[in-house]
Amino acid sequence: MSDTTAIWARLEAMAIEAVELESAMADAAADATALRAIAARHRQLMPVADAVARRRHLLGDREAAVEMCHSADVGERAELDAEILRIDADLAELDVQTRALLVPPDPDAGRAVIMEVRGAEGGEEANLFAADLLAMYRAYAQRRRWRVEELSVRHSALGGIDTAVIVIRGDDAWERLHLEGGPHRVQRVPVTESQGRVHTSSATVAVLGEVDEVEVAIDENDLDIDVYRSSGAGGQHVNTTDSAVRITHRPSGLVVTMQDERSQLQNRLRAMQVLRARLHALALDDASAERSAQRRAQLGGGGRSEKIRTYNFKENRVTDHRIGFTVHRLGDILAGDLDAVIGPLLDDEHTRLLAEAGIGGVDDPA
Repeated sequence: MSDTTAIWARLEAMAIEAVELESAMADAAADATALRAIAARHRQLMPVADAVARRRHLLGDREAAVEMCHSADVGERAELDAEILRIDADLAELDVQTRALLVPPDPDAGRAVIMEVRGAEGGEEANLFAADLLAMYRAYAQRRRWRVEELSVRHSALGGIDTAVIVIRGDDAWERLHLEGGPHRVQRVPVTESQGRVHTSSATVAVLGEVDEVEVAIDENDLDIDVYRSSGAGGQHVNTTDSAVRITHRPSGLVVTMQDERSQLQNRLRAMQVLRARLHALALDDASAERSAQRRAQLGGGGRSEKIRTYNFKENRVTDHRIGFTVHRLGDILAGDLDAVIGPLLDDEHTRLLAEAGIGGVDDPA
């Protein structure tokens, strides 16, 4: 059996599963947890079902054109031969496109993204760079028509970002942003530098999938909840009431603080939102050594030598060190044209995952 034939056999089986899940969703209507899981799997399989249906249509057209060639005159046969070549090209393109559909499903696929950005090494310049990264992700979300919700932003003295937590909502937000977690390094002349020397600073990005209370149950008895007065560089979020909340989850040691809202209740709800996401990530890390390694890379020390990506202003360069990819369009990328980097990262990830699943290249279409 050829590689292409084997791939389509697997895709055909997945398309049948999609049909079966439609009936399962009706049967599970009364069970919210089961329905959510079935619906998520069904969404994953719908592109497969669409691809299988398109291939069947193309193969049917090709078979009809070949059959018509037997009784066609010279002029008609030339047109039919051209039509067969076009169909073969479409089938070959579809073979390449559908390889990605066999990438093992990400357990967080389809989730909203909770993104935490913070300044790391480099003093105030690190905080200013963190603000640049936050603006970059906001601009990217706007380009892709995703919604952004601000959970918490703590500004530094010169207008940078000490820490920021946002939620990005979009059908493919997790797919395109899950590889952004880790230390980001900047090389430029800081505004705080009086002699024009290039400095190297860093900021860290953590990417979490948003989960709800049904998916991650948290025992209130495992929590230490402290309230205190908001503090910061000033502005509307600093007030005179004890509205800030710090939640400590004793079993895991995780600590989440929120202080941007004037309401203690709102700060608590947002802190629990982030805590659930972190606990969910820990649970997945425990189940997967690879995810655990990725998480350690995201949460590393944030040092300038620990980096997934470098932004060099002098050279107008952005380099992603994980795949050795460089593009000289720094201004465009910081303005939100992030697909220039994310695209190659996703291609590399898909190639690696397909290789791990024993799926290589494709041969000529049947």
